[in-house]
Amino acid sequence: MHVLILGGTTEARRLAETLTARAPQLRVTTSLAGRVTAPRLPPGEVRVGGFGGAGGLAVWLRAHRVDALVDATHPFARTISAHAAEAAAGTGVPLLAVRRPGWVPEEGDDWHEVGSLAEAAGLLPALGRRVFLTTGRTGLAAFAHLDAIRFLVRSVDAPEAPYPRHMEFVLDRGPFTLDGERELLRRHRIDVLVTKDSGGAATAAKLRAAREAGLPVVVVRRPPLPEGVRCAAGPDEAAHWLLTHGR
Repeated sequence: MHVLILGGTTEARRLAETLTARAPQLRVTTSLAGRVTAPRLPPGEVRVGGFGGAGGLAVWLRAHRVDALVDATHPFARTISAHAAEAAAGTGVPLLAVRRPGWVPEEGDDWHEVGSLAEAAGLLPALGRRVFLTTGRTGLAAFAHLDAIRFLVRSVDAPEAPYPRHMEFVLDRGPFTLDGERELLRRHRIDVLVTKDSGGAATAAKLRAAREAGLPVVVVRRPPLPEGVRCAAGPDEAAHWLLTHGR
């Protein structure tokens, strides 16, 4: 059985680890987009780069005799998820998505939920002037026109232009500690946090730090999965499905 994991997330890496440990007879290939300079490589086979759309992915699935496809990409990787659904439907290869549960506001939170980065940018002038932007290194063009706001941008790799004129960036990779997030907000005098609803514990400490500081948080809602795609909440559930139903 050959399993192709569309990866780049902690869940994808842990799924590859679980499958290779529990079922060493499986052939497990993880595909990485190649956007991160030094990714943490999972066990098994690894390929780097795109497929050339849904058609290219379908060709790859057939050529490499893939028996099950797992979309364990970032919850906001809308394009590759759509391509995975189309390629799976066209080839008859079973598809499973892995999505960590989204964050839920708690008592004391001041959340402003939006549907896009552009909508988030539209809210900022009324919320503050020193913004901690944790939406990744791409998509910063949505905020580039906000010259009256100072941004602190955190990402694994250097941000991509165009980006805001008044911007400082921090290169770092989670998990992040609560004490570290508290200090970052204090040192940079942050008065607004902007984040995507990525879910998971690795980057959730910023939400608690913002709650403690009484800061507004702009939360970009995650896009829905393509219609009809089966979803697992984590790598253990995904591994169980693959080993019992994915053949």
